[in-house]
Amino acid sequence: MNIQQRTFQWGGLSLVATASLLALHGCGGSDGDAASKASNIQAAWVMVGTKNEAIARVITNYVPEASAGPQEACPLITVDGGVSRMSLRSAPSNPGLRPTASDPTDSKPSAFPVTVCEQALPATALQVNVAGQNLPLPKAQPQRIVVFGDSGCRLKKVDNAWQACGDSAAWPFEKVANAAAALKPDLVLHVGDYHYRENACPSDIAGCKGSPWGYGWDTWQADLFKPAAKLLAAAPWVMVRGNHEECARGGQGWFRFLDPQPFSAARSCDLASNDATANYSDPYAVKLGSGTQVIVFDSAKNPKTALKPEDTQFAIYQKQFRQVADIAAKSGLVNNFFTNHHPILAFAPIAGAKPAQANPAMTSVMSSLNAQAYYPPGVNLALHGHVHDFQAISFKTGQTATIVSGTAGDNLDVALPDPLAPGTEPAPGAVIDKISHHASFGFLLMERRAQPSTGWSFKAYTADGKLLATCLQQGYSLGCDKAGFLTP
Repeated sequence: MNIQQRTFQWGGLSLVATASLLALHGCGGSDGDAASKASNIQAAWVMVGTKNEAIARVITNYVPEASAGPQEACPLITVDGGVSRMSLRSAPSNPGLRPTASDPTDSKPSAFPVTVCEQALPATALQVNVAGQNLPLPKAQPQRIVVFGDSGCRLKKVDNAWQACGDSAAWPFEKVANAAAALKPDLVLHVGDYHYRENACPSDIAGCKGSPWGYGWDTWQADLFKPAAKLLAAAPWVMVRGNHEECARGGQGWFRFLDPQPFSAARSCDLASNDATANYSDPYAVKLGSGTQVIVFDSAKNPKTALKPEDTQFAIYQKQFRQVADIAAKSGLVNNFFTNHHPILAFAPIAGAKPAQANPAMTSVMSSLNAQAYYPPGVNLALHGHVHDFQAISFKTGQTATIVSGTAGDNLDVALPDPLAPGTEPAPGAVIDKISHHASFGFLLMERRAQPSTGWSFKAYTADGKLLATCLQQGYSLGCDKAGFLTP
C-alpha cells in the first residue's frame, strides 16, 4: 500500500496521519478503497473452520497496480468497528493441464483469474462487513440448519449426460437455495459435490449450449457461487468434500475456495504428484451448541469396491475412523453426528433391480474396527449426499441412523423399490427398522428440539418448499411421520 502523510491541527497540536489510516477510519469507512468496491466482489461468505472458528472468505476480481503486492487485491473488512485488510489466500493463477477424470481431449487447463481472501473472525464478533455487505455469523446455539448436497449441473461426456443448466426445472439448485434461505437458517451444511460441469456441452444440445465447463473459476461461479448467492448471504456454511472435488476433478477449486484449512500449494491439486496427500484430510468436529457436534469426514477418494487390509486406502481410512472414535469419545456430548459425502449405511438405487449396498469400501474398513456396529460408540446419526435421493433409515440392530440428502440439483437417481424386498440390507447385519425415501429435488432442515437428550427434528422439503416428511431423532433412533416412498 502506498503511504501518504497528512498533517492536521487540533488543539494547538500538529497531528500526522497516513492516507492508509484515513482510508480505514475516515467518514467513508472503506468507500475510498479501490479493492473494497462492491463491484469487484464476486462472492463473500462465512464458513466454519476445523477449530470451530468462523472464517470470512471473499473472491474478488480486483487487480491492483503493478507496483502493489498481491495482498492489495484483498478488500477491507470491518469487524465490530475495527477495520483491517483481509489476508491473501490464493492469488490469480493459471495452472497447467493436469491429468483429470476425463480423456485429455475432453479436458483443458483450469483458469483462476480471481483472488481469494480470508479472515479468521473472533468468537465475540457481532457485526462483520465487507464492501458494504454484512456477513452472517455463527450462533452459539443454532436452531435451524439446512442440509443438502449434489447441487451442481451435470455435463459429462462419458455418461452422455447433458443437464439443462439454464432450466430451473431440470437444474433447480438456485430455486432450492432460495427456498432454503427463506427459512432463515442459522447454518448450512453442504454434504459435497458442488461442481459438475466437467466437459463441453455439444453445440446441438440447447439446454446447456454455451455453458462454462472444466474446473476453473467460471464453472465454480456458475455451479455454486451465483445460484447460491442468497443462501451464502443468509448463514455460515460447513463445507464437506465430495468425490467431484477430488484432485482429478474439481480439487483445484476446492482448495482455493472451500477447503477450511490454510491454503498450501502442496495440497492445491495443481500437480498430480501431490494427489496422494491432497485427496485426504483429517476429520474434525463442528459444535452445534449444547449437546451436539457434527464430525466432518473427507471421503473424496472413496472407491466403489471393498478395500483389503493391505491396500493403502484401507490404512488411511482406518486411521481416520480411529480419529472419529476419539473425537466422539472425548466430546462428552449427547449427540455426535457424522457427515461425509458417500452414504455408508444406505442404498444405491439401480433401475429395475435390487438396490446395492452404498459403500462396501467404507464398511470394509469400519467393520475392522467396530464389527457390524460400523460406527464407533457415541455416533448416533450420519448425514450424507452422493446418492441423488432422500433416505431416512433406522435399524432394529442398533446401528447409527442414516439420512441421505443428495437432491439439491444434479440429475436425480431412480426411486428405491417400495416396499424393499425382505432381507434387503445396506450393509451386512444392518437390519432396517424404518425407512422413508423420495426421489425429487429438495433439501433437509434440521431443527433443535427442547433438550439435547430429545435430539433434533429433520424435515424433508421439495425444491418448491413443500414439506414431505418430518423425522425425529433421539439417540440412535430415527422415526418419520411418513414411511416408505414419499410422493411430492
